Amino acid sequence: MRLGVLDIGSNTVHLLVVDAHRGARPLPAYSHKEELRLTEYLDARNELSAEGIERLGAFVEEALRLAEDKGVEDFLAFATSAVREAANGEQVLARIDERCGVDIDVLSGRDEARLTFLAVRRWFGWSAGRLLVFDIGGGSLEIAAGVDEEPDVAVSLPLGAGRLTRDWFTADPPPADEVRALRRHVRAEIARTVRDVVRNGESTCAVATSKTFKQLARVAGAAPSSEGVYASRSLSRQDLAHWAGKLTTMDTATRAALPGVSPGRAAQLAAGALVADAAMDLFEVDRLEVCPWALREGVILRRLDQLPGRETPPA
Repeated sequence: MRLGVLDIGSNTVHLLVVDAHRGARPLPAYSHKEELRLTEYLDARNELSAEGIERLGAFVEEALRLAEDKGVEDFLAFATSAVREAANGEQVLARIDERCGVDIDVLSGRDEARLTFLAVRRWFGWSAGRLLVFDIGGGSLEIAAGVDEEPDVAVSLPLGAGRLTRDWFTADPPPADEVRALRRHVRAEIARTVRDVVRNGESTCAVATSKTFKQLARVAGAAPSSEGVYASRSLSRQDLAHWAGKLTTMDTATRAALPGVSPGRAAQLAAGALVADAAMDLFEVDRLEVCPWALREGVILRRLDQLPGRETPPA
């Protein structure tokens, strides 16, 4: 089956087309994305602006056309924190549905954490033991832990890199007092979750997903994307602590010049690094393994699990 998945994230809107059937690894066939950064279109009333709605609608229209051109048989669309938390989120989705004829599923923060955990579990397998998974998005931080495909605990915190950059930093690079204030805030928020997350035991494998972690790992010396998804990538607490301090002293242009950092994400990488550093420190994680699969793959895998079983793939 050829499946199209439209991921409306806080930073990026992404159409991914995969060839897949139940029990098999989804094979990417086509990808189209845009760094729309919906959080930047939230006004003082926390509503998505008319310009933001128009740009989102235009991308959804384009995605549907491309999906048809690529022979998609089944189409899924989901949105995360930017739409979920916008004061006019329901109205936005109604307008998109009226314009494009597509029903967009809004995932809760807990569902984001659960589906990301599923993707990580399928990637690393049962031999990884008890997993602890972190995902930093544009609007939220997801944390999940467990020994099965369904985590024992799944938490979502409003600590996304884009959100924090917008709400806490007033200059580029941010002043030292703003960095300290954000650092205190992030650590207080994460510290409240530690006991619940670890109550069922220590993890045997700690994993990071998302663009923020991938870029931090690359800056710290991990293999570039050109080496493929199967190259082993990790991030140590020592390296991250070093870069978390250094990135906050750089302006956006300097960060964008670092290896693996995209210009569209450079502005929020400092805030993301503070979140990542706090998570590793408070959960006492010495090293994170970086997983190429995340929420989008979790949504795909869950959809495939719902299909009738097939003994052999279609011809």
